[in-house]
Amino acid sequence: MKFKILLMSFAASAMIFTSCDDGKKEKAEKEKMEMEAQREAEMEAENAKMEMESNSIAAKAMETDTLSTLVSALQTAEMAALLKTDDGPYTVFAPNNGAFAKVKKATLDTLMLQKNKSKLGDVLKYHVVEDEISSQELVEMINDNDGKYTISTMGGGELVASLKGDKVILTDENGNTATVIQPDVDASNGVVHIIDAVVMRKPVQ
Repeated sequence: MKFKILLMSFAASAMIFTSCDDGKKEKAEKEKMEMEAQREAEMEAENAKMEMESNSIAAKAMETDTLSTLVSALQTAEMAALLKTDDGPYTVFAPNNGAFAKVKKATLDTLMLQKNKSKLGDVLKYHVVEDEISSQELVEMINDNDGKYTISTMGGGELVASLKGDKVILTDENGNTATVIQPDVDASNGVVHIIDAVVMRKPVQ
């Protein structure tokens, strides 16, 4: 009888140990699955980030030969990273190389100096809107506002958009104009409209 009780005790102990082992295995397996799911989620997020950056406004500008001066200016002003990694959305009125060629060489050379990157940044921010506006939406806004629509820019300034035939014209605070010559270059974090002149804010008195 004692032997039978002892045998039953051993059997019960074995079942308990087996149950504990099974519980540990299940816990380890669950933790492993959770870690794999986390790694997979991190990889998907990284891939999505890389996809976004490869199609960002900055990436589109870098792929466009006629925007090489703008790209250099963005890099000097340390704004390229913003237009590459930030979700936005942004609208960029991007002056092409011909637009920068119209700026006095001495003025442009001075702005492109590292010590003047803050001033250059102010000029570039005047070309950026913290919203995504397609050319169609812009034309509708112009038509809905008696032929003129005021755009607030990242730099705190204003541009006035109007139409000349089927072209969108931007008038800066000094009364100078730029024409949108290539609209709707779509990017992952906004849209680019290429213009033929550099717009400038009115100097602070």
